[in-house]
Amino acid sequence: MKKVMQTSEFYVAIVVLALFLVIGSQSSAFFTITNLFDLIRSGIVPGIFVMCAMLVIISGGIDVSFPAIATFSMFCSTKILHSMHFDGPVFVAFLLSGLIGLCLGLINAVFISLFRLPTLIVTLGTSSMFSGFLLTFVGSSQISDLPKPLLAFSKEQIFKFTNDSGITVGLPAAVLVSLGVIVLVALLLRYTMMGRGIYALGGDAVSAQRIGFSPIRIQFFIYGFVGLMAGVAGMIHTTMMRNSNPVDLLGTELLIIAAVVLGGTRITGGHGTVLGSLLGLLLVITIQNSLILLGIPSYWQRFVIGALILIGTGVAAYQVKRSIMRRKSIVS
Repeated sequence: MKKVMQTSEFYVAIVVLALFLVIGSQSSAFFTITNLFDLIRSGIVPGIFVMCAMLVIISGGIDVSFPAIATFSMFCSTKILHSMHFDGPVFVAFLLSGLIGLCLGLINAVFISLFRLPTLIVTLGTSSMFSGFLLTFVGSSQISDLPKPLLAFSKEQIFKFTNDSGITVGLPAAVLVSLGVIVLVALLLRYTMMGRGIYALGGDAVSAQRIGFSPIRIQFFIYGFVGLMAGVAGMIHTTMMRNSNPVDLLGTELLIIAAVVLGGTRITGGHGTVLGSLLGLLLVITIQNSLILLGIPSYWQRFVIGALILIGTGVAAYQVKRSIMRRKSIVS
């Protein structure tokens, strides 16, 4: 129990619980099934993004290009399928979007691993390139007439509930895709050699190379995987919104990185968990969706989330400093 109480996840869970209690005491609508379903739906696409950002940060990098990759992938895929009058299985749409995202992610990997350029600079540049190319050469108008398989998938729900007002709410089938990605990343980090390599690379790249891990291979895997998952997330967003907009999702990277950092993932790399990142995302989504229930203007969201980023980063830095001091005291 003492070990659990020393983790970042424990403190984030306490903050989330306290926030739930405060909002619930001020607004009776917060704990309704309708609102809880809204929270879950709000976290479907960000949940995949959080996994993407967490992998990169654990490895010692910063990626801000995954929203642009998701937007590029979903819009290009929708445009291709729309022009073909596609009427096949829906997984083809997800596969196409994921493969486009994979190719874009590998572009990041080439510059980062082979040319050894800073991850933040590379992904800032490629993010601008991808979005600029999309709007210039592919299209700048949203596609509202989605292929029939995408529309059918958007209407699929795994659970339905009719409230007292006669309004039917439910969870879309896309939540299963997001859950599958989260489980896959958790298994990857916990039980595979690649997962150990990701942690080792973020902890100390030189030491990781000395014990047999290949930084180039790991970085190619990370950025390729992030691109693939971003492409899938983009297609989920298209089905949930029932249109494909070439400017959707752009600008969401800071909120996602904030959620990951708040969940205890150290910005310096080498440490982070799936549970902590999901708790951080839950905290951010709750703040986004529920400040209005407390009568607080929505523009305070940016202030509150910015403050939480500083607090989360400060706590992580303090933990690193304390662990270093402990090691020095043991050695001496």
